[in-house]
Amino acid sequence: MGRHQFTMPKTTMPGVAAVIADSDRSFPRHMHDQFGIGVIERGAQKSASGRGIVEAEAGRVITVNPGEVHDGIALGESGRAWTMLYLDPEIVHAALSDIRERDSHDFEFVYPVDPRPLADRFRTLFQAITSQRAALPGEEALLLLLSQTLERPRAVRHQAASTAGLYRVRQMMDEAPQTPFGLAELSAVAGMSRFRFLRAFSSLTGLTPHSYLMQSRLHLARQALAKGVAPAEAAFASGFCDQSHLNRVFVRHFGTTPALYRHALS
Repeated sequence: MGRHQFTMPKTTMPGVAAVIADSDRSFPRHMHDQFGIGVIERGAQKSASGRGIVEAEAGRVITVNPGEVHDGIALGESGRAWTMLYLDPEIVHAALSDIRERDSHDFEFVYPVDPRPLADRFRTLFQAITSQRAALPGEEALLLLLSQTLERPRAVRHQAASTAGLYRVRQMMDEAPQTPFGLAELSAVAGMSRFRFLRAFSSLTGLTPHSYLMQSRLHLARQALAKGVAPAEAAFASGFCDQSHLNRVFVRHFGTTPALYRHALS
């Protein structure tokens, strides 16, 4: 029987979700609408990232940016264990404005596996934000860690096709993910044939149009759950067929159920 333990401790900071996981599961290609930073505590994993395929062993800090397509495959039969914090972009942008003393929306995690010895600093933050009743220790630790990990993007970033039409399609899907778009409609907006659009969109985002739309619906549902919306209502509002459909997709991508996620952030 496979190993899969996934818990979400409550945090002292709104807009921050904590995860403690120990699993041998492989996670499919997906993306988050939050910044993620964590540590591999045991074992190792291989994953796709915005910088190509990377491997992370125990003690390494791992990161992901909003919209960055990635997956996760355990290296070894015993799986891997990790702790993770997911930060709403507003939290990160506010912290960066304090750190840089100006508006700083053009910073990101540039290392999907950070080579620097930052695991202990992350663990200090994780403990402060999940086990302290006072918010101050977590706020201090977050500012210190982000000041060391967020940087301006490298000059060469994502090797992908990019046209105005494709970006219009992506914006349209982000703004209305509940809409049952068809391939003909999307390719017409992009100004391409269906096949050319399918290949170009997949190159740009790392996901097919359908997979991208499902991710956008997941983000919409996650945001609703974080606000306390019931899973059934969140499923309907975000464009899923029903609550069972949301449950299946949510567990596959996030490792926990919508109900447990809502409870952790309530």
